[in-house]
Amino acid sequence: MPIVHITRRERFSAAHKLARPDWSPEKNLEVFGKCANPNWHGHNYDLWVTVKGEPDPETSFVTDLSRLGDLVKEHVVRHVDHKNLDLDVPFMQGRYSSTENLAVAIWEQLEGPITRELGVTLHCVKLQETENNHVEYYGER
Repeated sequence: MPIVHITRRERFSAAHKLARPDWSPEKNLEVFGKCANPNWHGHNYDLWVTVKGEPDPETSFVTDLSRLGDLVKEHVVRHVDHKNLDLDVPFMQGRYSSTENLAVAIWEQLEGPITRELGVTLHCVKLQETENNHVEYYGER
């Protein structure tokens, strides 16, 4: 059987700040630019979650995309949408809220539930922060 990749997109809005508490405001501004704004800033994120598996011989579906969307909403979107990533999101505690770290944290939230509940493999988490910047994470360590 062929292995097919299929992707579900969800969206959320969240605030964050890139700044190291052990650095001066000047150094944070130098390294992180406007992303170190002490009053935070926000993004409208696009999240693509790609899974892979064998298509069902009866339906030709790899998975139920509605159920995949429900899992993404349950395990990620409800925790981050209209929240401050640095203050309000338990799975981001102790991490800088860069898009890179957020993508890894989202993977960690989704990998188990997707495997257990859908019987497919999580392949990629793609997180677009701006129209010019996105991160892809494939679970690699």
